[in-house]
Amino acid sequence: MSKKNENINFKVINFIKKLYKNKKFIPLHEPKFIGNEKKYLNECIKSTFVSTVGKFVSEFEYEIAKFTGSRFAVATTNGTSALHISLILAGCNRYSEVITQPLTFVATANAISYCNAEPVFIDVDRDTMGLSPSSLRFFLEKNTIKKNNQCINKKTKKVIKACLPMHSYGHPCRIKEIKKICDEYNIFLIEDAAESLGSLYKNKHTGTFGKLGIISFNGNKIITAGGGGCIITNDKVLAKKAKHLTTTSKVSHNWEFNHDKIGFNYRMPNINAALLLAQLEKINDFIKNKRNLAEKYQAFFKSINYNFFKEPKDCKSNYWLNCIILKNKRQKEKFLEQTNSNGVMTRPTWILMNKLPMYKDAECTDLKNSRWLEDRIVNIPSSVTL
Repeated sequence: MSKKNENINFKVINFIKKLYKNKKFIPLHEPKFIGNEKKYLNECIKSTFVSTVGKFVSEFEYEIAKFTGSRFAVATTNGTSALHISLILAGCNRYSEVITQPLTFVATANAISYCNAEPVFIDVDRDTMGLSPSSLRFFLEKNTIKKNNQCINKKTKKVIKACLPMHSYGHPCRIKEIKKICDEYNIFLIEDAAESLGSLYKNKHTGTFGKLGIISFNGNKIITAGGGGCIITNDKVLAKKAKHLTTTSKVSHNWEFNHDKIGFNYRMPNINAALLLAQLEKINDFIKNKRNLAEKYQAFFKSINYNFFKEPKDCKSNYWLNCIILKNKRQKEKFLEQTNSNGVMTRPTWILMNKLPMYKDAECTDLKNSRWLEDRIVNIPSSVTL
C-alpha cells in the first residue's frame, strides 16, 4: 500500500476516535442502556418470574409487533432459533431446498441445515448487498419447473420450499421484487431481518413482506437483551404454530405436562423480555442517532475519496453496521490491520457461505457480485454516540 493510503487510513482512525471522544478502544458496536432497563429488571426479579413465564414476554411481543407493523410476534431465544422455526413452518425437510444468499452470517445457512434441507446460493446486488431479484429469476427460469403447485429443481428433483433473503447490515434488499417472484413460483418467503430492525423499504418495515420475518436481539444489535430473537407475521395460524413449537409443543393445561409433537425450548425468558422492552422504548432515538452518525461518515469519506455504503433507493436504513467499500482486497487487508492495531475495531464481511467446508458442495449461481463485495467490504464502528 502506498504512503498516501497509509496516511489516509490514519485520518480515518483519528476521525473515528474524535467521534467517540478519543476512547482508548473503540468497539464495533456496543449496547447502550439508558432507559428503564434497571427498573424493569428489578420488577421482573421481584416478581420471581424470570424464566419463560411472565408479563414482559407478552408485552414485548405486543410492542415489537406494533413497531414493525405486524399483526403478531413470537419472542424466541435468539435469531437463529427464529429462523429454524420459520423454516419448519415453511415445510423444509431433507427433500427440499432453500434459496438464500452467500453473503450472510452463518446462522442463515445453518438454520437451513437444521431442517436437513439444502441451501442454494444466489448472487446479491452490489447496491443493496442483499439477494438479487434478477439473479433469482434467472436461476428459477433456467433450473426449475413448476409441478403440482411446487417449484422443482430439475437437477436435484428436490422441491424449492423457501426463499430466505437477508437485509444485510440493516440495508433493505429489493424485497418487493423478490416477493413477486416467490409468489409466481409458489415459494415460501421468509425474511432474515436480523439486522434491520427499524429499516423500511418503500415505507414498509423489513420482515413484513414475506409470510414470516425474523429479528435478532444479539448483544451487538441495535437493541439487545444479550440475546433473543423474534418471528413476526401477519398470519394468525402461523403465529399460533410458531408459539406452540417454541414452547416445546406443550398443550395448554393448568398442571399437566402434555406435548403433542416434537417441539423446541426456544421461548424467550421473561428477564430478557424485560430488558428488551426498555430497549425498544429507545429505538427511535437510537435510529435517529445512527442515521446522524452515517451522515457524518458519508461526508468524511467523500472528502478522502473512500466509498461509504449509502442506503439503497426507496429505503430508510437503520445503518446498523456502517460499511465502506475499498478498491481491492489488498487495500482492505491493510486498512483492517492499521485500524485494529490502533484501537479502532473494524472487520471484514463474512466469508461467503459456499466457501465454508460444510457448504462447499451447495448449488450456486454466478456469484461475481458476492465475491466482489467480499474482497472490499469493511465494517467500521457504529455504536450509538451519546
